[in-house]
Amino acid sequence: MVKNFTPFRIAFYIGIVVIWQITAMSGMWPENIFPSPFEVAEDLVYGAADGSLFYGIATSLWRLSIGLAIAIAGGVVLGIFMARIEMINQTVGSLVLGLQSIPSIAWVPLAILWFGLTDGGIIFVTAIGAIFAVTINTYTGVKNIDPHFIEAARNMGAKGTQLITAVLIPAAFPYMISGFKQGWAFAWRGVIGAEILFSFLGLGFLLNAGRSLNDVSQVIAMMLIIMGIGLAVDGVVFQKLENKVMSRWGLR
Repeated sequence: MVKNFTPFRIAFYIGIVVIWQITAMSGMWPENIFPSPFEVAEDLVYGAADGSLFYGIATSLWRLSIGLAIAIAGGVVLGIFMARIEMINQTVGSLVLGLQSIPSIAWVPLAILWFGLTDGGIIFVTAIGAIFAVTINTYTGVKNIDPHFIEAARNMGAKGTQLITAVLIPAAFPYMISGFKQGWAFAWRGVIGAEILFSFLGLGFLLNAGRSLNDVSQVIAMMLIIMGIGLAVDGVVFQKLENKVMSRWGLR
């Protein structure tokens, strides 16, 4: 994964923009089908000027934060129970594997029926799309802990909640970070997909509004914003956290 911007990487993206601009100016496609980078940037400026862009970003990130927090909390608890109690692993664990194969967007009809066209429905889709990745990675992390390590902690008096918080979670944390990272990616896709179908504010709403207005510039602009936020969160939050954890555990 990329860690920072290098001159080569910057030149690569500048090259993409230049080729994009040249292609748009060539007249191969009409402007309403293939807008130029300038037109897309102009659309972003308009969105920033009237505040709709910032409001959409804030709304989507608010929904994402709540949904991802629910997914992480639920996934960690469920993953630990699956790893420590074989009956739960044999029953709930098989269900988790099956549910993980359902795309986030497939939960939208159920969310609308349960919650209506509300924030609760979007948050539900966001959480359900991320929780299983967190669960499976937490389960894998706890299962890979050396049993002698756990036994030594028990001999020193660790048990119950103390065993989980002081031994299991710290030991499994490198795996859990991978689960959080995957969960974030699924949650971000889920919140945008739900907003498109719910048509209820957020970046997904602005993306769908551009489609409804046949405004390709707005569609591409929103896609770039969504991609940019994804890269920023991955690089600023998860990449740094992952590097710190891996270094702390002597894994890199």
